This record gives sequence, C-alpha cells and structure tokens, in this order.
Amino acid sequence: MRGTSAALQPPADAVKPVRHPDAPAPRELLGAHYGECFGCGGEQPHGLHLEARAGDGVSITAEFTVQAAHQGAPGLAHGGVLATALDETLGSLNWLLRTIAVTGRLETDFVRPVPVGTVLHLEAEVTAVAGRKIYSSATGRIGGPDGPLAVRADALFIEVKVDHFIDNGRPEEIRAAMNDPDQVRRARAFEVNP
Repeated sequence: MRGTSAALQPPADAVKPVRHPDAPAPRELLGAHYGECFGCGGEQPHGLHLEARAGDGVSITAEFTVQAAHQGAPGLAHGGVLATALDETLGSLNWLLRTIAVTGRLETDFVRPVPVGTVLHLEAEVTAVAGRKIYSSATGRIGGPDGPLAVRADALFIEVKVDHFIDNGRPEEIRAAMNDPDQVRRARAFEVNP
C-alpha cells in the first residue's frame, strides 16, 4: 500500500478473500443495488449511474461519465464526486463476497484533474478479510482501463446485519425496499450504504 494509515493495513492474521460461489460471473453487469442510490441508481437524475461488472477473483471494473452536474471547479469533476465513485466501486465488491458491509474508512488520493465529459474507468479488488473487516483498493483512470491514473483509494468495509439499515434508515424507504417483490433487488438494496 502507498503509505496508507494503519487502519487500512490488514492485520497479520488476515486471509485472502474468497469469491462466493453464487457471485455474479466474470464480466456480468452487476446493475444498481438500489434505484435511488446516488452512485449507481438509475432513478437519480444527477447521480453517477456507475455501471460495474464482476471481474476475476474478487474484483470488479466500473465506469461512469463525468457530467456537468458533477463539477467542482469549472469544467472539472468535484473531488467528492470522484470519492463517491471510488466508494461505490469498492462497495460493489461486497456483492462478490455476498456480504452486507458498510464503509468504515476510505482514503483517497487525487492524482490528476478529471474533466467534465470524461469516462472514468475504475478497477477495484478485495485484498484481505479479517473477521468482519474487508480491505480493498481501487483506481480510476482517464481514457481507458490503461489510461493515466487520476484517482485511487484504499478502504475498510465492516460487515453488518440488515438491522443496521432498518434501525438507521428512513422508515418509508426501508419499508419500500423490504417490500420489493424482487428478492435479489430486495437483498441488494442494503448492500453498500453507510
């Protein structure tokens, strides 16, 4: 790791992540985990509409196009939006583990500006698991999967039970998600939210 904090360095007893046997197949589109999610949901008019695909092992690739609504400085992506794209990509990894987990810590490095209109190509992988802690890293590149590095992040996700969302979310959204007749969509609604 690149000088990340001690909180993001797996302990000595951490194990290599294992892809769940029921995880989506490599190159399969994961789809939105929740329609209202700012990161991946199609029902958010100014959201990122990030599209993630399962990779090999416990990895994914994703991309999103930086829109005018995502800018901070004139013509450039807002750093918080880029951090959101990394967080969404990293959080999507948990679907490959079939684990409900939330972001515990996210450290982001902004390497170069990302202009509006750019397609940001993201790659992420789980690097280790220690009990309820899931360690992962991601990169974002401009112009293609092998393009110049623009952003990178290391993250720690913490496995939680669905009660985390029930106890802390707005009741109307929780009820709507839990009453969704689509069993997979119902389960995925609680996949990566903090």
